[in-house]
Amino acid sequence: MDLNRVLIIKLALASVLLTGCASAPEDTTVENNQANDPFEGFNRAMWEINYDYLDPYLVRPVSLAYVNYIPSPIRSGVANFLSNLDEPSSMVNNLVMGNGGKALDHFNRFWLNSTFGLLGLIDIASEAGITNHGDKAFSDAVGHYGVGDGPYVMVPAYGPWTVREATDVVDGFYAPLSYVSFWAGLGKWALEGMESRARLVSQESMLHNSPDPYSLTRDVYLQHQDYRAEIESDDYDEDEDEEDFFDDYLDEDF
Repeated sequence: MDLNRVLIIKLALASVLLTGCASAPEDTTVENNQANDPFEGFNRAMWEINYDYLDPYLVRPVSLAYVNYIPSPIRSGVANFLSNLDEPSSMVNNLVMGNGGKALDHFNRFWLNSTFGLLGLIDIASEAGITNHGDKAFSDAVGHYGVGDGPYVMVPAYGPWTVREATDVVDGFYAPLSYVSFWAGLGKWALEGMESRARLVSQESMLHNSPDPYSLTRDVYLQHQDYRAEIESDDYDEDEDEEDFFDDYLDEDF
């Protein structure tokens, strides 16, 4: 079973959710923007499991142990290597979105880091002044051209997800991701998640102090999806510090 099959499973889940929401009400709203959350009752239950149990008793302590006990040079090399795997798909997706300059940066980062950076272990490209724009998924590209998020789902033991993200199956067909096995892909997801979770410890009060952490997470997640897809909206004005916080938090996937 390889990484592509895992992504295909996500696509199958999307089909089930699209069918299940056919009779869902269309007037679900939130304070700042409309949210397609037909499974809110289920989602809130899964939020409690993820946020109240899995995170404090598993994800958080394991993540802190990883960053505290693994030497920084090793962690940095692993993070660079994993990030380098996403450069080709990010290049293609930026091309689809019309971001030629960013696509060129991803191309240059990939070949420089893959060769002079010892397969990506060393971020030579950043030292050379080539900007790291972060990964860009295929769901961001299709969202840029008007494909909606679809229903919002809080997946048990995974985190926030939208049906549109099922299209990320496409990214798994580009090399080198196409050569990543299921277990290697799972390891990539776990290691990146631990790094992301550990960076958020100092900002946990943002959620703890919210009167409704579930709604806050959902609303900012949907806004963040628009941000990644480079969709301009006048419905909200996202605070820069808040964006930095949720960029990591909502990508960590419990």
